[in-house]
Order: sequence, then structure tokens, then C-alpha cells
Amino acid sequence: MNRTSVTLAAALAEVGTDIDRAFDQLLPVPGDARARLYEAMRYAAIGGGKRIRPLLVIAGCDLFRVARERSVRAALAVECIHVYSLIHDDLPCMDDDDLRRGKPTLHRAFDECTAILAGDSLHALAFEVLADEATHEDPYVRAELALELARASGPSGMAGGQMMDLVAEATTLDLAAVTRLQQLKTG
Repeated sequence: MNRTSVTLAAALAEVGTDIDRAFDQLLPVPGDARARLYEAMRYAAIGGGKRIRPLLVIAGCDLFRVARERSVRAALAVECIHVYSLIHDDLPCMDDDDLRRGKPTLHRAFDECTAILAGDSLHALAFEVLADEATHEDPYVRAELALELARASGPSGMAGGQMMDLVAEATTLDLAAVTRLQQLKTG
């Protein structure tokens, strides 16, 4: 293994630890009827994935000397969107997958209703994190962050790419359409 691989592996491990810690702090399991929802969110969000998206967010923030605490919050919001998209993508109405990251998908480990609510809740959590003053003291900056994440994850972004993917199952796409689909889904 070369030095670049070791450095990248170390950076991914560090970011993974930071993101897992942030999810752990934001998702304590309450002692009421919502406990199963929080457990499902934790199951999907903590301890899995490569954390490439958070690494890219934090690396971009580092270029502009953004404080680590703030960059982790922005990265967490992006990861919330990513995890929510995986939960929904795995559902029976989409890809109907049984495994994700080496363990049963959320709708298999819990149930379909809980999986939908967990995905929806992670989607909402992304914007809650960005809108919080702890992310940035300037409300204009927080609004810009939320706007860009909404654009990247909505119909002009990731959700639009997922729709193109669903439609593609019944049609033949040319290279340009496949490229656009992948660009949007990756967000």
C-alpha cells in the first residue's frame, strides 16, 4: 500500500468516527413510542459506509479554513441525505434489496413503515442540522447551505436521478441520458 492510500484510509477513518459521533449525539433513543424510529435511524446511519461524501465536504471546508466542528455539521447533513436515499432506494417499491453494507436493509431489519419514516426523518434532520446556529452564526450562510442541499437532493438532483433510473427500466437510454442519470443520482 502506498502513502496516498494510507493517508486516504486514515482520513476516511477519522471522518467516519466524526460522523458516527455526531449521529450518536443527535439520535439518542427516547424512552417513548418513538424509540423504534430512532433505533432504525441509528441502525442505518451509524457504523457503515465509506463516508466519501463527508470526506469531500470536510476537505472542501478545509480549503477555506472552516472550523472542523462546522465542517462536520455540513458533512453530517450531506450524509443524512445519502443515508435517507439508500433507505428509500432499498425499499420494495424501488430496488427491493435485502442487504446494504453487509447487513439486512432497514426495511428487512425493522419493517417497511419504519424504514420510510427513518428515511424521511434523516432527510428532515439534514436541514435541521444546516439551519441550526451551531452550523454557522450567519443565517444567510445557513440558508444558502440548505438551498444548495435541497437543490442537490430534490427533483433537479438526486430524486430526479432516481426517477430517471426507474423510468430507464422500461426504456433504452443513450450515453448522454445515462451520464445525466448517474450525475443526478450521485448528487
